[in-house]
Amino acid sequence: MIKFFNSLSKNIEVFKPINDVVKIYCCGVTVYDLCHLGHARSYISWDVLRRFLIYRNYKVKFVQNFTDIDDKILKRAREEHSSMQEVSQKNIIEFHKDMDALGIMRPDSMPTATNSILSIVELIKILERKGYAYSVDGDVYYSVIKNKNYGQLSNQNIQEQNFNQQGRISLSEKSKKLTPQDFALWKNAKENEPSFKSPWGEGRPGWHIECSAMVKDELGETIDIHLGGSDLIFPHHENEIAQSESANNKKLANYWLHNGMVNVNGQKMSKSLKNFTTIRDLLESGTTPMTLRYFVLTVNYRKPLDFTDEALRSASEAWKNINMALSFFEITKKNLSININEKNEFVEEKYKETINFEISQKKIKFINALNNDLNTAGALAIIYELAKPLKNFINQFQRIKNLKINTNEKFYLKETLKTLEELTEVLGLKKEVIVIENKINEDQILSLINKRLMAKKERDYEEADKIRNSLKEKGIELIDQSPELTTWVRI
Repeated sequence: MIKFFNSLSKNIEVFKPINDVVKIYCCGVTVYDLCHLGHARSYISWDVLRRFLIYRNYKVKFVQNFTDIDDKILKRAREEHSSMQEVSQKNIIEFHKDMDALGIMRPDSMPTATNSILSIVELIKILERKGYAYSVDGDVYYSVIKNKNYGQLSNQNIQEQNFNQQGRISLSEKSKKLTPQDFALWKNAKENEPSFKSPWGEGRPGWHIECSAMVKDELGETIDIHLGGSDLIFPHHENEIAQSESANNKKLANYWLHNGMVNVNGQKMSKSLKNFTTIRDLLESGTTPMTLRYFVLTVNYRKPLDFTDEALRSASEAWKNINMALSFFEITKKNLSININEKNEFVEEKYKETINFEISQKKIKFINALNNDLNTAGALAIIYELAKPLKNFINQFQRIKNLKINTNEKFYLKETLKTLEELTEVLGLKKEVIVIENKINEDQILSLINKRLMAKKERDYEEADKIRNSLKEKGIELIDQSPELTTWVRI
């Protein structure tokens, strides 16, 4: 059974879809700039959710929006002497480049706010008709006190909520409201800003209403899963629920999943602290896409993710080992005849049963980890178990000339690799090109090992560390088995 922590009920719940197609809506980006690490964390997590559901034979319809009209976009357009459309389209293209690089499956549909104006206007008209909305001088607001269930997601007392935590409410807007808690559904047109026709005059939609309209258009009145960052719980998702459920008299979503935030060296990521990093900057600095993806998956999606150089290095080393295992054929094909698609040569039946059972148990553990509220760290542990024997064999292969392998071993390696490929696909981890370092030969390695042993005897630990680090840079990892014996492997 798949179980998720439902932010609405505050409990772990068994997932029960409404029908044979799982309907998922994910809050997308406001397209005024490049995506940052917080976006990477969110969309990688939800990509794994989607992949896992598909792996478990669910049909999935996944919708993610673009907010393409917003004060931030208009501000950027003024700064760049361009238009709202130009800024939005440019950043939509860049969004796809980043998500494609990270191996994130494209949503089935990606509606935009500007293409949903008619639906937004119709939804506001319904709310106005039902007495949940009121208009003032071309602006339309949702009356929070009319909704007895308001606050059900954020679980806050309505009088204690911070109603301007996103800094999107102007002083003039506050003065028009019946109560401070009310929020904008439609904003009257400002001079020299894009606007759209409506029964209340020229204007543009508020931030929250667009998602309510797009969910209804794309997926219907009630969906299975609604996704987003924990920073969206209030006010955005709280307001979505209020709008949609007031208009439709139906529950908006059965399950609400929210990912935790990204910190950098223990501090909240922000431009003011100068610790803000875009996905593009990180990838261009030399971090591979799959290293970043692996790093994100080492922590459960609901917990905060602390981005540090040390954590990224650790993820890089772990991913290198898995990537090497995934590259088994490319590394060994010149001197070893193993084809994953060939018919099995004679393999002892008892041995085959043992290996098949062991691998099936690993698959069960992998599935159970993801069944448990997407425990990706537990799933990665199984991935590492599968990668280890393949990497160990590669190390032997690189050190021993004319390495012999019997049919039983060949079967074991083939089945292990097939399973590794199957399960890494569920996590969206894709093989990256390996550059095999051949600039240092075995005699040179042994010579440097002897120099290091001598340095350690003379207590010159600084020199010993320099030798170890220089070998590691060349793809050689040293293993101290005793004070007198050091072996090595290629990494």
